[in-house]
Amino acid sequence: MAVARTASPHSHPPTALRPAAADALIYPAGSRARPRRRPLANQRPWRGPIPQPPNAAETELLLLQKQALAEEEAAKAKQELLARFLQVKLSREEQSSMWGLHKVCTLWRLAQRKTKDQELRQDIEILSQTFTRVMDCKDGVIEALVRELEEAEEQQNRALRSHLHLTDQLLQLQRCRLGYLEEGFSAQVGALKAEFEAERKTILEQQDWERCCLQDMALATEQDHARSDHEAMLNFQSARDDIKNKCWQEQQYSRLQLVTRLEGLWEQIQKARRSYTEATEKRKVEFEELKKKCVKSSWEIDVQAKKLQKLQDTITATRSQIAAHLQESEEQNQRIQEEKDHAVQKLQKLRAAISQAGTTAHTHLVTLTCQCSATLKALQQVVEKAQRILRLAEMCRRLETEEEKVLPFYPSSLAEWEQQDVRRILAASPNEPLARAMQDYMGLERFWQRFNKAKLEEKALERARAALANRNRHLRELLQQYLAGAALSQKVPRDPPPLLTTKQKPCPQK
Repeated sequence: MAVARTASPHSHPPTALRPAAADALIYPAGSRARPRRRPLANQRPWRGPIPQPPNAAETELLLLQKQALAEEEAAKAKQELLARFLQVKLSREEQSSMWGLHKVCTLWRLAQRKTKDQELRQDIEILSQTFTRVMDCKDGVIEALVRELEEAEEQQNRALRSHLHLTDQLLQLQRCRLGYLEEGFSAQVGALKAEFEAERKTILEQQDWERCCLQDMALATEQDHARSDHEAMLNFQSARDDIKNKCWQEQQYSRLQLVTRLEGLWEQIQKARRSYTEATEKRKVEFEELKKKCVKSSWEIDVQAKKLQKLQDTITATRSQIAAHLQESEEQNQRIQEEKDHAVQKLQKLRAAISQAGTTAHTHLVTLTCQCSATLKALQQVVEKAQRILRLAEMCRRLETEEEKVLPFYPSSLAEWEQQDVRRILAASPNEPLARAMQDYMGLERFWQRFNKAKLEEKALERARAALANRNRHLRELLQQYLAGAALSQKVPRDPPPLLTTKQKPCPQK
């Protein structure tokens, strides 16, 4: 595995070596034989000084030297051939070893890919099974919520129908009650107006009296205020002079204290500066040592960075191959996620509809409870009113005569054909809402008869009282005329008495 990591698929074969490295391999450092440089094309090679014609001994020496040079050249040629052969053999072995390592790496990667593919497929199958189970559970919950929603809608419709029926009945009762309340209100308004006028007169009189009292009090308070203002001004001036003197003394004392405090602070600052310089010398030495360590660590970091760069190249190659498999798996996951989001959106819509229905039902229930409480209060008032009516009926029964107790309802004054017309009109279905509301109170017909009888008797008594009042007033006028005539009869006896003249007038009819 270590060999496989170092060998990169993008590395060049060993045959593509640099020229300097090839020369170093062919001609090792210890050997003296190196290829000579060729002269330039336009430059003539230097052949040394022109030789003189040699002697016999020199010719022999020259031949021996030539033979030695030829032997050396032959030995050098053999060494060069041997080195070239070894170099070619070494390069072929390196190339074969590199291709073998590359094949091993590819086979290892294929095995790793197969195992990873199997693991991913197993994970996807498990996720798909869990997703189907979760979707089944959510579908069951949604179905249960839909059933509950339908039941809630049925209950709401039933409650709405009953509520509308009750509201119609309450409206009918309210209209009848408003008619009676208007009559009572008009009577109470008249009484309140009379009381208001009386109270208004008393309040105006009291206001006039209080106004006079307040004017007297205002004059007295103005005089007291002027006197107290003069005294306060004198006290203020004396207090101001005392405060000025005290402030000047306090300023002098505070100035002396500040001078002594500044001197003490200056001594403390000098001591702190000396201690700071002593402490910073040690830290300078430590800083130099840390700086040397930092340089050394930076060199080591550069070396490690080069190694990391090589490893990064190998990692990028493997990542590019893994990315293709990840893209396929991501596409599958994306399709599954889209289906999941679609289901979640449906579920959220259903939850929103359920919550909205719950809020509407809650509001309807709140309004229904408020209206029920209002109706209960109204019914309680009606019950109290009925109890008051019954108490009044008992009190009226005590005041009834024996004839009224035996025959409480007087016979009708209408003719037979008129009574038939009345029955026909009552039997017909009315068109006006007030007439339809009155049909619910047909049981109170006897009560209305007695009520009308009492009202008629009340009106008859009022008229009789008015007639008697008129007669009394007329008699008083006649008495005054008689007394006036009796007083004047002594002076004017010729005139007839006024009583005789007035008696000739007819009495006013009732």
